Amino acid sequence: MANAMFILPEAEGEELRYIQSIFDRMDDDSATNFAQIYRSRRKNPQEILIFALIGLLGIGGIQRFVLNQPAMGLLFLLTAGLCYVGTIIDIINYRQLAFEYNRRIADEIVLSYRH
Repeated sequence: MANAMFILPEAEGEELRYIQSIFDRMDDDSATNFAQIYRSRRKNPQEILIFALIGLLGIGGIQRFVLNQPAMGLLFLLTAGLCYVGTIIDIINYRQLAFEYNRRIADEIVLSYRH
């Protein structure tokens, strides 16, 4: 059984637990292949924080575009980050935003293995 902490040391907390639950259903080779694909597509929470801070300074919604949420990104852009309140909330919740995105990516990769 593959250990997510050794294969994906950059993952932490909820993300690490979620990835380990995926690895528990895979053999070592599949887990390594999954990790290579996942690592290339995942978003680092610190990147999301940086983009949210940039959004606070002028380009509202950039973090939402990075998270593949173009409708929310456009809404934030047109409303100055929902009058900065939405951007501040994103700054506070940047780890959760990254985890939700990364979970979706992990699920997509697992589904592609099944087909």
